[in-house]
Parts: sequence; structure tokens; C-alpha cells
Amino acid sequence: MTGRDHRWRGATTGFAFGRVHHVQLDIPAGAEPACRAFWAGVLGMTELAKPPVPAARGGCWFRGGGVEVHLGVLPDFAPSPKAHPGILVHNLDALAARLEEHGHPVRWDGSGPRRRRFHSADALGNRLEFPEPDRTG
Repeated sequence: MTGRDHRWRGATTGFAFGRVHHVQLDIPAGAEPACRAFWAGVLGMTELAKPPVPAARGGCWFRGGGVEVHLGVLPDFAPSPKAHPGILVHNLDALAARLEEHGHPVRWDGSGPRRRRFHSADALGNRLEFPEPDRTG
């Protein structure tokens, strides 16, 4: 489907997709302070108040620039080596420098000709991809 193909608007399916509301990443029990240090402290996202039922399960939620990340407790936590959110970033170099200065290595990925991007990880080893918006518009 191309950018000019408007079938995604629901003409053939009866429904339409919007933007992604949030992504959920797993964390181990008790890791909320490390999550706050990374997502709020390093990335500058705002922590959201969780409703009572999910709050009782632990974890924490963050929002920044229209992106929500929900961090949920998983008893047998292990970071995935492949699964990850891809969060578009304006001024990718500034984010890379901030992550590096806070001890989060950045691995640049030059495999895409139209988009600069790198991978890093949160304090728990969850893989993260940060691409810039498409250079071709």
C-alpha cells in the first residue's frame, strides 16, 4: 500500500487505524525507580497517574510528545532481544548524546537510505529504536 492509497481509511474494511496509542514493555517487580530515572529523568517524559486497577499491579506509565510507554510488571522478566518500540525523534543527535552521557550506549543503524536511526536500551535492557522522520517528506 502506498502513501497515495486511501483504502486504509476504511473504505473496504469498515474500520480505520489511527496512530498507536501506547506501547507496553515488560519490567521486573520493583523496577519502577529505574524506569522513572530513565523515562522521566533521561528522556524527559512525564509520568502518568495509572487508574487504580492497573496501579495495583505495579509498573508505571509515561508520555512525551504524543508517545505513551506503559511499563508492566512481569514475574519472569527478560528483555526481548528483538521486540522494540520505534519512537520518531526530531534532533536525533541530541537524543543520542543525552543517552550516551547517561550511560546508555547508542548503536547507529545505517541500513535505511531514507531515515537515520539508532538503537539503545532502557535501564532494564528493553531494546528501543529511535528513527528520525523520513527525509524525503
